[in-house]
Amino acid sequence: MIRVKKVEHQEELDQAFAIREKVFIEEQECDRDEEFDGFDEESTHFIAYYQDEVAGTSRYRKTAKGIKLERFAVLKEFRGAGIGKRLVSTVLADVLFHYNEPGTLIYLHAQLTAMPLYAKYDFKKVGEMFMEANIEHFEMQKVV
Repeated sequence: MIRVKKVEHQEELDQAFAIREKVFIEEQECDRDEEFDGFDEESTHFIAYYQDEVAGTSRYRKTAKGIKLERFAVLKEFRGAGIGKRLVSTVLADVLFHYNEPGTLIYLHAQLTAMPLYAKYDFKKVGEMFMEANIEHFEMQKVV
């Protein structure tokens, strides 16, 4: 069973940060200062559970450009179970509930391996590939 919920208290936020630490800093060797970029306080965070075990996380925030979805991470032992899909669908539902003005831009920076997942939710690749945290990415967008 997969359950995704909005982070409501510090313990859940700490669990989300621990997942990001493991996935981005340890596995993908991202720089800690780049991963913990100072935007966490202004972001809306989500935590995913698989059979009541903490398994994944994500966040979104409002920027001058639109609504940016970020920090989608699933622990290695839970990958392939549909947690990423549930995170994306739950985050999008929350964004659309709060920001449903026609013309609102929702965007993200997708690692190449994650692009097919985001494409299932009608995100389209925009522009050229770029490096972020020493990993190849494309911007992907959709408009409400």
